[in-house]
Amino acid sequence: MPDFSILIPARLESTRLPRKALADINGAPLVARVWQRAITCGAKRVCVVTDHADIANVILNLGGEVVMSDPHHASGTDRIAQAIGTMGFSDDEVIVNLQGDEPLMPQACVRQVASMLHAQPDAHMATLYDVCSLVQWGDPNVVKLLTTHTGVALAFSRSPIPYQRNGTWPESIAKRHVGLYAYRVHALNAWGSLPQSAIETAESLEQWRALSAGWHIVCAQAEAPIPAGVDSIEDLERVRDAFVFHG
Repeated sequence: MPDFSILIPARLESTRLPRKALADINGAPLVARVWQRAITCGAKRVCVVTDHADIANVILNLGGEVVMSDPHHASGTDRIAQAIGTMGFSDDEVIVNLQGDEPLMPQACVRQVASMLHAQPDAHMATLYDVCSLVQWGDPNVVKLLTTHTGVALAFSRSPIPYQRNGTWPESIAKRHVGLYAYRVHALNAWGSLPQSAIETAESLEQWRALSAGWHIVCAQAEAPIPAGVDSIEDLERVRDAFVFHG
């Protein structure tokens, strides 16, 4: 397995679930559960990047590494891009962005996205997708993805893409994007200078900043099913139940 590091962006406030990073998951804060998952994935370095001392203290008390970031960042990628400037990475190193609300992310998928980027030296980023159900295809909270036949990203959207002219559901080609990314450090170093795309603003999807800049994003189907992260009270209860049964 090639070397990679994991950075976990975690902000205190959340629009749909305030202070969710500190929500209790079977005896530990959500951000601690994500960190615990990350350190089992084989990364050479794991760091939480946060805007708040309460989150930082949780991780520091576990013996983990923390970097503080600006509280006004619009996305996890912005937060990570700021952090790497102080962390001593070389330009070609691979960084996996494991979001701070994904405590059930399969270790195999973290390793997969890092390996994909290592295998394609011309790519700036790598990401994953999963099968997309009919309900998910029509849900604007679920991001859909179009790729070339070789697995290069063409478009991301909250709309049901691809649209079929006859109005039926494109079951065999509908893809649900999974918000797990790997980046090369030189790409993250360039991220802050990329102009915000009009499509990024319209869709509220940071991936469009990279696509609009002509970045090469490689994609593949996840090797293991990826449960949804925590965005609501219902999600929180589902994840709590998962930890009760599986630890």
